[in-house]
Amino acid sequence: MPRLRLPLILLLSIALTILLLLSTSSPRPRPPTPQPLPCGAALSDAADGRWVPTPTPAPPPLYSPSCPFHRNAWNCLRNGRPQLAALSWAPTRCGGAVVPRIDAAGFLAAARGRRVGLVGDSLSENLVVALLCALRSADDGARKWKRRGAWRGGYFPKEDVVVAYHRAVLLAKYTWQPVEKSKEFQKDGIKGTYRVDVDIPADDWVNVTKFYDVLIFNTGHWWNTYKFPEETPMVFYKGGKPIEPPLGMHDGLKVILKSMASYIEREVPRKTLKLWRTQSPRHFFGGEWDHNGSCVSDRLLEEHELDSWFDPRFGGVNKDARMVNSAIEEALAGTDIQLLNLTYMSEFRADAHPAIWLGKKDAVAIYGQDCMHWCLPGVPDIWVDILAAQILHYLKQEKG
Repeated sequence: MPRLRLPLILLLSIALTILLLLSTSSPRPRPPTPQPLPCGAALSDAADGRWVPTPTPAPPPLYSPSCPFHRNAWNCLRNGRPQLAALSWAPTRCGGAVVPRIDAAGFLAAARGRRVGLVGDSLSENLVVALLCALRSADDGARKWKRRGAWRGGYFPKEDVVVAYHRAVLLAKYTWQPVEKSKEFQKDGIKGTYRVDVDIPADDWVNVTKFYDVLIFNTGHWWNTYKFPEETPMVFYKGGKPIEPPLGMHDGLKVILKSMASYIEREVPRKTLKLWRTQSPRHFFGGEWDHNGSCVSDRLLEEHELDSWFDPRFGGVNKDARMVNSAIEEALAGTDIQLLNLTYMSEFRADAHPAIWLGKKDAVAIYGQDCMHWCLPGVPDIWVDILAAQILHYLKQEKG
């Protein structure tokens, strides 16, 4: 029996040592719990939600009609339109919370030394004016910036930030080609054609793909027969030669979307945040812009009304946005370009266009009501809030 005592003592000693080590060793760190995205930072936030009254007390707009970046035709308060209702966007994901208003000073600080570029048509300009005016509220020294081919922009010296818009309405290069022979003109009524090179980006942005840290693209509002009527049609080229058989306008749009998306993937650095903004809906009622179409209204559309206004199956005058969006979604599939869907939230806002308050005498008689662009302050300010949330999330991820 004495021979068994030593091994038993050893076993007890080993067991006690193991227990001591287990009790004193630090526990393994748990993996960090993923933090939920801030309200507005998820790509789905703009595409699923509802408009609600801005929580009281509603803050005044970040900028006034005197903002130096403003554009007269969208300056509805200066032009005499009554102020729009104070509304906020409440994404379904946020459980009743609304997208917070941009903290202009905080945004500039987070974006120190960065450059944000928008490329596209005048609806991107509508958005950039709202962003420029919002950011100026945090930097009185902001000044206009129109370098590198920018159509409109601003420089914010406090944090060395650039925000600019490059006007490229088709994204692709297009040029006017007049009909030289009068016999041809008399024959078919064509005054000339617009040559559209589907594989060549417009000069306005071809050289800035590596300049910006954030790029937001759009096209769509020029793809219609009132911009390119039968007497001045589009003719699509590829590789310097006309595409045969000739493409119709919508098929040409599809080809350009895919071509430009491919170019962006090749030429824009992978680290750049690349967004593609979906179409902004029009709200013409009673006819097209040149046939007494109107949007003098103070009423938001109801959910059940949206399809009758915008679904292409019903053939209304406002169907273009959803048709173009389908082509955009198809073109971006499989790319690293993120889709920023601002269409759905904007479809409700029949109350928020400049309409007859355009700031120029006889403007309505000449151009019709503006039921395409938006009053500022107005809906694009909420676009800015959503865009800012997504850019800030991107910058935070980049820093790790």
